[in-house]
Amino acid sequence: MVELCCGVVGESESQTPIEPTSRRRSLDVLPLKYIADVAPSQPGSSRKRPKLDLSDCQNAVENRKSVHDGDNQTKEEGDSNVNDKVVSGTEVIEQLPPPKFGITSVCGRRRDMEDSVSVHPFFSQQDFHYFGVFDGHGCSHVATMCKERLHQILNEEIREAQEKNAELELEWKQMMEKGFGRMDDEVQKRSHNHNQSIRCRCELQTPHCDAVGSTAVVVVVTPEKIIVSNCGDSRAVLCRKGVAIPLSSDHKPDRPDEMNRVQSAGGRVINWDVPRVLGVLSMSRAIGDNYLKPYVISEPEVMVMERSNDDECLILASDGLWDVVSNETACGVVRMCLKAERPPLPPGSPGTVDGSDRACSDASILLTKLALARHSSDNVSVVVVDLKRDRQFSCRNVNNNNNVN
Repeated sequence: MVELCCGVVGESESQTPIEPTSRRRSLDVLPLKYIADVAPSQPGSSRKRPKLDLSDCQNAVENRKSVHDGDNQTKEEGDSNVNDKVVSGTEVIEQLPPPKFGITSVCGRRRDMEDSVSVHPFFSQQDFHYFGVFDGHGCSHVATMCKERLHQILNEEIREAQEKNAELELEWKQMMEKGFGRMDDEVQKRSHNHNQSIRCRCELQTPHCDAVGSTAVVVVVTPEKIIVSNCGDSRAVLCRKGVAIPLSSDHKPDRPDEMNRVQSAGGRVINWDVPRVLGVLSMSRAIGDNYLKPYVISEPEVMVMERSNDDECLILASDGLWDVVSNETACGVVRMCLKAERPPLPPGSPGTVDGSDRACSDASILLTKLALARHSSDNVSVVVVDLKRDRQFSCRNVNNNNNVN
């Protein structure tokens, strides 16, 4: 597996570890901890040995129970409903399976796990599939709220838009911006509500949680389009015909347009280790962070891209990956995993129904291993989506239906 990683990186890319940046105080380097269901490990749980050995990747690949348990828990909560058939009146409509995906989320060398990942196939009435990565800072509760609520809010916006304009194409930019705004409003209300039954670390330290926020990169995959909404420095990358195409642009305070916006609002960008808004936050957009408004905003940048038969895979990840792994290298790792021949899963095995897939899981695990090997000091969360397999299945079903008719 070490040779595999080196083969992807290639001789042209520097092997010297990239010095990662951090928007929080430096913390002690702790042993690596793999997270079950993208949540912090419980006290007393076993720890991985501090020394990272890429040769252990195969063992990690075989032990994917936590990922599948997380997917099953998501369905039990009622957030997603993956059915083979949908009943509409007296007509039974066959649903195409969702895109295959894999999820890996690790605490890494951080003391706390503040990332959250959300995957909801068929989260809307149509064949719309939702994927999201949220990187919290200050505490984990804003990222957790985004995981639990943002897909529901976007589904409500889609339904409302369809009721108003049944014959028109959906205005994705407007819906996404409105949905992110509603999510930010809920975070503000929650931070000032003392009657909340859920207590988190930051609430025990301060009466209000205004100094907590989260990035959000959300992708909605439809049969025809890929819609990406980004707020912060998490990132989505599309691999199309072997070329890495960034679908989002990191909201860093020193990005010229973002710096002008912050300064126009009366704020300042101060270089404290890295460029930070008011010398505090190393990103210029996020959900939450009420104490930095109006300089830090929750409005996302939205990109709508038409799907192509050349689309191979989609990668969503927190900056724990992108700080040390380039877009091109990440796409190379995933393409290699997806092209590898693997025996099919037996009927009834985890992943044959919920959409999680062995090759995608292998790719997500290998990317986190690579990030940690390059000394990423942040939480690392990765979602890999196999778009080519989904497109082939869709085209095959369309052809079969035409032949039947």
